[in-house]
Amino acid sequence: MNASPGASALIGRRQGLLRLLVGSGALSFADLVLAGGQIEEPLVDSVRTALSSAIQNSAPPIPEFADTESRLKYLRWLGAMSERLKKKKPDWETRKEFLQSVWYESKRAGLDVALVMGLIQVESNFRKFAVSRVGARGYMQVMPFWTRVLGDGDAGKLFHMQTNLRFGCVILRHYLERERGDMFMALGRYNGSRGKAPYPSAVMGAKRTWDWAG
Repeated sequence: MNASPGASALIGRRQGLLRLLVGSGALSFADLVLAGGQIEEPLVDSVRTALSSAIQNSAPPIPEFADTESRLKYLRWLGAMSERLKKKKPDWETRKEFLQSVWYESKRAGLDVALVMGLIQVESNFRKFAVSRVGARGYMQVMPFWTRVLGDGDAGKLFHMQTNLRFGCVILRHYLERERGDMFMALGRYNGSRGKAPYPSAVMGAKRTWDWAG
């Protein structure tokens, strides 16, 4: 049965409030709705091998630049993002290490850094040890089954910053390829709500907080 016009308007207002609160950073997505999570799906051997290889490269997240201008642009980004993140992570060294890792892992996976920051805001509100109701862990709320599928099965590693960011970015890139570049569908798959609007809308709303023109 279709909702009445009044009920539809109320639902619309609630969804608008959700996007506003999440986009502003006042609340995380998990504060407002039941947490979702990636759903375990069978992977063909070639995909499993490629994803495992992407995860296991243990190179430290040290940015490298082809020229001085690229490095200066990164440093300007780091300064701008540091100011925006200060309330969540007051300590400069902690903030710097986190932002450097997000930048590195996002670029490594071919993802927009602002999008990844928005996803982290929605998933964990920048809490390193966040655990969802369905067991997703860490900054990017990675489901523990991924450590069994792609690693050594030690889900505790998902509370390690770089490991969590590495898994999250590789998984999102995998979903984006599965969805042939459709970010709306890829984000829904990441959250376990494929085809539904609230989660992708929340992430894209949060992304605006971290957009940077340079």
